[in-house]
Amino acid sequence: MSNTQSMIFTIYGDYIRHYGNKIWIGSLIRLLKEFGHNEQAVRVAVSRMLKQGWVKSEKQGHKSYYYLTPRGVKRVEEAAERIFKLNPHEWDGKWRILMYTIPEEKRQIRDELRKELYWSGFGSFSNGCWISPNNLEKEVELLIEKYQIKPYVDFFVSEYRGPRESESLIERSWALGEIEEKYEQFITEYSKKFIVHQSIIQQKEMSDAECFVERTNLVHEYRKFLFIDPGLPAELLPARWNGSHAALLFSQYYKILAEPANRFFEDVFKEGNDLQSKDKGYDVNNHPLITEQVKL
Repeated sequence: MSNTQSMIFTIYGDYIRHYGNKIWIGSLIRLLKEFGHNEQAVRVAVSRMLKQGWVKSEKQGHKSYYYLTPRGVKRVEEAAERIFKLNPHEWDGKWRILMYTIPEEKRQIRDELRKELYWSGFGSFSNGCWISPNNLEKEVELLIEKYQIKPYVDFFVSEYRGPRESESLIERSWALGEIEEKYEQFITEYSKKFIVHQSIIQQKEMSDAECFVERTNLVHEYRKFLFIDPGLPAELLPARWNGSHAALLFSQYYKILAEPANRFFEDVFKEGNDLQSKDKGYDVNNHPLITEQVKL
């Protein structure tokens, strides 16, 4: 069974953020019950998220509602953008280089910064030196402001002039081979599930609740790649990149589960929440995963 807090983040990111980013705790408990998480586990996880600054609470009569803070909104929207980005972007030829010398007495900040840099897609080129070919200037500015580390960091946007190829920077900063293996494992496991569920759904033998569980688990598993895949541009990836095949499988699987899963979510959500808070432009049938094509 997955970590309760992590699963709550997944549900916020794939469902609740399209419905005003707020939900009654009773509805959240009901949704998490589908995955084997009991009421106490959900309340403990939400309380932890409250203390960590991801959500805030609001009382309406006897009911407690929880909504994402600006920090929480930013995190789930950033995650969603990366999860549902099907094709690698084109490279501008620039490298972003972040160097820091954070004092030992600020070790906790240094450790937190490393996690944030990994999450954003930076690679550790050497001790205290992080690089990325992606346009992450805004993310770096926010991190410097968040941790108040301006006196300890230097940031460059530059070109690599050799003597070796850019691929050598990739090899020294990211373990692409290990990432490919993880994608291969995902493809092996979920391609079998996709074939089986596609057949069952076509025969109308799979309930909306089952589709909700499968779609949420699918996103939950695929979301883990955000912590290991830097999202490199097409020019810097191997010719046959398993990540592209995984993205295609993910999009096809998501597509067949999307509508019935959303029906189940709305069925639960309408008890104690306002369905009118649904984003006007949100239509699961016009999701980018359904309309965009993956380039292999």
